[in-house]
Amino acid sequence: MNIAPRIDIRPSVCPHDCPSACSLEVEVIDGRSIGRVRGSKRQSYTDGVICAKVARYAERIHHPDRLLYPLRRTGPKGSGQFARISWDEALDEIARRFLAIEAEHGAEAVWPYYYAGTMGLVMRDGINRLRHAKRYSGQYSTICTTTAWTGFIAGTGRLAGPDPREMAKSDCVVIWGTNAVHTQVNVMNHAVKARKERGAKIVAIDIYRNATLQQADLALVLKPGTDAALACAVMHVLFRDGHADRDYLARYADCPDELEAHLATRTPEWAAAITGLDVAQIEEFAALVGTHRKSFFRLGYGFARQRNGAVAMHAALCVPTVTGAWQYEGGGAFHSNSGIYKWRKGLIEGLDAMDRGVRQLDQSQIGRVLTGDGEALRGGGAVKALFIQNTNPVSVAPEQELVKQGFAREDLFTVVHEQFMTETAQMADILLPATQFMEHDDLYQGGGHQHIMWGGKLIEPPGECRSNHEVICDLATRLGAEHPGFSMSPRELVDWTLRETGRGTLDELIANEFIDIQPDFETAHYLKGFGYPDGRFRFKPVWPKVPNGNDGLRGPHAAMPALPDQWDVIELADEEHPFRLATSPARSFLNSTFTETPGSVKKEGGPTLMLHPDDAAGLGIAAGDEVVIGNHRGTVHLTAVLFPGVVRGVVIAESIWPNAAHRHGRGINTLTGADSPAPFGGAAFHDNKVWIRKA
Repeated sequence: MNIAPRIDIRPSVCPHDCPSACSLEVEVIDGRSIGRVRGSKRQSYTDGVICAKVARYAERIHHPDRLLYPLRRTGPKGSGQFARISWDEALDEIARRFLAIEAEHGAEAVWPYYYAGTMGLVMRDGINRLRHAKRYSGQYSTICTTTAWTGFIAGTGRLAGPDPREMAKSDCVVIWGTNAVHTQVNVMNHAVKARKERGAKIVAIDIYRNATLQQADLALVLKPGTDAALACAVMHVLFRDGHADRDYLARYADCPDELEAHLATRTPEWAAAITGLDVAQIEEFAALVGTHRKSFFRLGYGFARQRNGAVAMHAALCVPTVTGAWQYEGGGAFHSNSGIYKWRKGLIEGLDAMDRGVRQLDQSQIGRVLTGDGEALRGGGAVKALFIQNTNPVSVAPEQELVKQGFAREDLFTVVHEQFMTETAQMADILLPATQFMEHDDLYQGGGHQHIMWGGKLIEPPGECRSNHEVICDLATRLGAEHPGFSMSPRELVDWTLRETGRGTLDELIANEFIDIQPDFETAHYLKGFGYPDGRFRFKPVWPKVPNGNDGLRGPHAAMPALPDQWDVIELADEEHPFRLATSPARSFLNSTFTETPGSVKKEGGPTLMLHPDDAAGLGIAAGDEVVIGNHRGTVHLTAVLFPGVVRGVVIAESIWPNAAHRHGRGINTLTGADSPAPFGGAAFHDNKVWIRKA
């Protein structure tokens, strides 16, 4: 007799590095496995909508290739040759090696390295508690948000904005520099609602005619790194045609008259020559936002991942300020709400044990750090040990050839805690199996919305997988690291953090599943004043003093334009490198995550390069040909896709395929640089000049 399985619907939260942080409803089958995953209708930003890759999460969490047991390397580094060992053997060896390195070279020779493989506050950030307790080298996290956040805060004074659900109440939604169909389906959901219910127009601005631009009423395809020129020309038109809200500017902005005078020469004709757009397109965009005061600017990360990214973000942010769009429901600009949470994470991160004299190593420059670059090492000694959680730098970090050289060092002891045999995991000396998000408890926040969310453990992990928190606490005991957080469970840490932050208790959060903490309308729209002491928006920020956390000035900060302007510090095409390359996100992957799941791999097919048919013809390249692209950092092999939706002279490689998916094992980040953008560093992933030839 067949007995139907018991299916319970349980709440959870998507943990991946995405602003949407979707609330989920998960089918738990007989308490042991998961089935379908849906977006929660109860959480009004998620609104029942999630991306396809998370909807088919069962194939990832129950993947037959998951790491299940601790392993010790037995062959050459990178050979993939490992032998199974016990957890005690693994942890004892890690502790013995770390203590020996500390004794010989000092604590800063050990570098805990992590990022956003999970966005759960306990499992992501707990590694810092071990770092601080042991005085290991710090990490200056630059690989994702630095340029974008700095540019936004330069104008507003804080990282927050209107309720993102107001997109559905807008008369014009401007999606700038983010392919929301690929990366934030909820943005498209709310924008399309505005179009259906209000007749709102959707404007999309990007560097190729991607899936988001294909759904837009006005699609603007501009050359990479020229967004500030577009923004300046739009503002020129707004002042010229009487669409600037001068009363609002007099009350809320620092120097509107100086801005207007500065923009007098930044005409649509000037911007057209820089951006590749038609003058008519620039005029149409300016008229649209000028006559629709309830224009909601959803500003993404992509266009800020250039060497002029902070300037570009600030310039785009200035446009709705000139029109006074902030005054209206459905108007203003939103990039991230990360500044509203104000977490007190002292126990999670061990902040009371932090020694500010310990050096901070730049996450994006891991290749330079591991190959002994004196500047990257901040004047200190070599890194002799790595402890890696939540990230895959051998695939995702810039300057891949240096990264791989560094990981191949025989005197580098590397510990990797992972879910799959990533290319970073292959370089480990000790490899530890990690849980996935439905197999542990954690606390989440939405960068792209305003909810605090609870993601509780739903099923037991397979094999001998252990959570990040368990591993850190077990290591702390062996290393003699002391802190109260090491003796607490994830639930205890979450409850303490909620209470300390003034957000209630864990029991209350579990009962509600999430808490909406969106500030009131006037605060969110800066009608009580912007985040600077005088309450005024900054058209003319003092870049070195922008209140975004940093580790000192980086890049050509002294040359940054005082007012919004095109700043040509990008890698401009030249005779030797006539093309500009951007490494844009694929729909079925998220950075290097999901590159192991069959459904996502099938949909993406393989590593490709989009180029304009006329450019391809000039190079003798046909669709499906293998091509080589390169610059002074290295070369990469891809398959040509001819696509008229890219600008001539621009090529697009979507996503981060494993290096092994490319001939010669060189992935797309071989071509990206790790030099620091101004003013506080970051990573310019989409800012590369390259040459192309048929393989």
